[in-house]
Amino acid sequence: MADMVVVRKEGLYCVPGQFYIDPWRPVERAIITHAHADHARVGHRHYLCAAPGEQVLRARLGPVSIQALAYGDTIEHHGVQVSLHPAGHVLGSAQVRMQHGGEVWVASGDYKLQPDPTCLPFEPVRCDTFITESTFGLPIYRWQAPQEIYDDINQWWRRNAAEGRTSVLFCYAFGKAQRILAGLDASIGPLICHGAAQALTQVYRESGVALPATVMVGEVTDKAALKTALVIAPPSAAGSPWMKRFGDYSDAFASGWMLLRGARRRRGVDRGFVLSDHADWPGLMQAITATQAERIIVTHGAIPVMVRWLQQNGWQAGGFETEYGDDEADDGASVASTAAEDVSHA
Repeated sequence: MADMVVVRKEGLYCVPGQFYIDPWRPVERAIITHAHADHARVGHRHYLCAAPGEQVLRARLGPVSIQALAYGDTIEHHGVQVSLHPAGHVLGSAQVRMQHGGEVWVASGDYKLQPDPTCLPFEPVRCDTFITESTFGLPIYRWQAPQEIYDDINQWWRRNAAEGRTSVLFCYAFGKAQRILAGLDASIGPLICHGAAQALTQVYRESGVALPATVMVGEVTDKAALKTALVIAPPSAAGSPWMKRFGDYSDAFASGWMLLRGARRRRGVDRGFVLSDHADWPGLMQAITATQAERIIVTHGAIPVMVRWLQQNGWQAGGFETEYGDDEADDGASVASTAAEDVSHA
């Protein structure tokens, strides 16, 4: 039987269904697993996404034609039954289940298995072929419990506030920022969001996610309050004129890549917090096993390592080359390239 999903120059293509999944070039019909910029691009004629992610997708793409589908509901397109299932990555993230001719394929998009109060948890979906990401697909990547990281961030913030120093935490504005906000102790001081994070945080609130109150820096009238504040900002804000208003500050970066010494050195920040919205190695293996799939196709990340390991452990495994980037860091490619040199130190 021919493959249900193949790679074309436009992206991952469901052959019998005649639609694409997270295509990187303009197409007629696109199913979007989540609204990160490398997976959700402008230019498609019709978009399909999970209902909880619709408002984020509209906020990021503007006036486009979007059909929203509730998790678990099924639609049929050219004989392919399609349903979307929680991926646990960010608000509205989804796995795409495709059934045709008695065969089931699932494309995971990005996913994680750790608890996250800002989105529904990953749902294992039984299938014959599972297309999995592998952003952190090396055995060295093993995450601490999220609450331990939140406790570390709160402790760092509390110490800075006691010393009259602003705390600036760099992280991705969509998903990571809101997850961190949900884990912070808002009694320590004011929470300030860069505009990029504030806009998406408001979309989360409007979607029913409970988050502590945040303000933009221009709304802070008591300049002394800045000294006890925690500032959430995207990586692009580092070294920008926007940062000058905080005077003496301590900075940190939250990302799974912070496990690597080289990534921490290159960032030049005071602290690195290892918090990822992607599955670690044990999480990837747990998710793959839970699907009961006989065949695994590995995409963006550590493709050769995972394919080889899966083949050695009894799976039919191969890889798809894709053009997805890295939402963990704005220089993800260069960060990833240092992984090999850092493995012995991580």
